[in-house]
Amino acid sequence: MGYDAQEFDIQKVVQDDKAHVWHHLAQHKSFENSDPMVIVEGKGMRVWDAKGNEYLDAVSGGVWTVNVGYGRESIAKAVHDQLIKLCYFAGVHGNVPGAMFAEKLIEKMPGLSRVYYSNSGSEANEKGYKIVRQIANKRNGGKKHKVIFRERDYHGTTITALSSTGQMERKDQYGPFTPGFVEMPHCCQYRSQYEDDTDYGVKAARELENVILREGPDTVGSLILEPITAGGGVITPPEGYFETIQEICKKYGVLLHIDEVVCGVGRTGKWFGYQHYDVKPDIVTMAKGVASGYAAISCTVTTEDVFNEFKEEPSDRMGYFRDISTFGGCTAGPAAALENMRIIEEENLLENVTNMGEYLMGRLYELKDKYSIIGDVRGKGLFVGLELVKDRGTKEPVEESVAMKVAADCLQQGVMIGRTNRSFRDLNNTLCLSPALISTKDDLDEIVTSLDVAFSNLNG
Repeated sequence: MGYDAQEFDIQKVVQDDKAHVWHHLAQHKSFENSDPMVIVEGKGMRVWDAKGNEYLDAVSGGVWTVNVGYGRESIAKAVHDQLIKLCYFAGVHGNVPGAMFAEKLIEKMPGLSRVYYSNSGSEANEKGYKIVRQIANKRNGGKKHKVIFRERDYHGTTITALSSTGQMERKDQYGPFTPGFVEMPHCCQYRSQYEDDTDYGVKAARELENVILREGPDTVGSLILEPITAGGGVITPPEGYFETIQEICKKYGVLLHIDEVVCGVGRTGKWFGYQHYDVKPDIVTMAKGVASGYAAISCTVTTEDVFNEFKEEPSDRMGYFRDISTFGGCTAGPAAALENMRIIEEENLLENVTNMGEYLMGRLYELKDKYSIIGDVRGKGLFVGLELVKDRGTKEPVEESVAMKVAADCLQQGVMIGRTNRSFRDLNNTLCLSPALISTKDDLDEIVTSLDVAFSNLNG
C-alpha cells in the first residue's frame, strides 16, 4: 500500500466514519457490532481497505464508474492545473474545458450537437424531463408531457427520477411520485412475457405502441430507455428491439431519450451503448464513466432540433431553457473528462473492451456449463450479468440472500463483484461484473476463479 500511516490515524478515521458518516445503501444497525469497510487507496484494478486488505475491483468503484482504473496521475494533474486556473463559474457563461470537451464529445455522437452540463446522472435525466415538459408547454398546450419508462430500468435517485424507474423495491416508501410517468413492459427475453417468443424483440418493442395508444399519442412526449438495463439485471435488448422502438417513436412524434449513465464512454466496447443498435436518439444522458469518477460531471446531450425548440426572440421572457445546475459550472469535470477520453483513445481501450468482453463471456459460459444455478449469462463488452436460479427448467429465481452469499464469498477471496440490490421483490438474483476498461485476461481469470470457488462452496 502507498498511503503514509503517519499522515493520519487510520483507526480514528474508521471510528469517525462509523460515528458520523451515513453510508449509501447500508443498514447501519450492523455497524453496532462491526466496522464499516473504509477504502484507503486504489491503483489500476485494485483497491486497499483500512485493514490493509487488497481487492480486485470487478465493479469499477462499486457502481460501474472508474472506467480507466485508479491512480491516473494525468487526470489528477489535469484537474489540479485547471482548478488553479479557474475552479468554477456558473454555467450561464462558458469556460475552456467545457467548450473543449463538448466539441470532443460531439465528435463521438453523430446526429447530436449540444451538451448541457450538470453533476449527476439523476440530474442529467431530470434535465431531459424538463426539456420535454417545456416543449409540451411551448408547442402543445402542456398536453404532450408524459414520459414513458421501462420496467426494470433505473434512471436515478431523486423523486422524479424514481418516478421514471421500473424497480418497485427501489421506489418503495418514497411515493407519492411525480405524475406523468408511465411504465411499459421489460425486454428480458430470458423472462419472456409471451408463450411464443418468436420475434421477441419486435413484440417487446410493440408494447410501447400499446402504451402510447392507451395514454393517447397527443399526451406522450418522450420515451426513456437504458441501452442495456444495468441495475435491473444487465439486460441486453433482443434483436429487432431498438429498430422497432425507433419506428414507433417517429410515428407518434415521441422524443427518444437514451440513458447512458452506466453504458456511456466505453463500457460496452463502443463510445455509447446505443451505437450497437443503429438508433438515433434525440436526447442522451451520461455521468459515471464520463470522467471515471475523478471529478463529478454529467451531460444531457441533444440534437440541434431539440436545442432549437428553445431559441426564441430575447423579448420572450419564458422561451429559453430556464434551468440551472450549480455544479454544472465546475471546470474539474470537463477537464477530467477530456483526459479520460484521451486515455481511452490512446490506449485503444474500446478495442480492449471488445476483446476482453468476448473472453469474459466465454469463461462465464464455462461456469454456466459447470453450475446449474447459473440460468443465464448476458451482457456486452465489460458489462456482464449472471442470473441465478433454483431450477433452470422453471427459472425460479434464487433468494437475494444467495446472491449476497456468492458476492460475500468472492469478497473474502479478494474480489469485489456486484449484484442486483433491493431493486425487486423477487428478482434480486443477478450478479453483475463491470471491471475497468483496462482489464487483462489475468484480471478476468481471477474474477472467474473467485466465482468458481464461491459456486463450489454453495454446493459444498
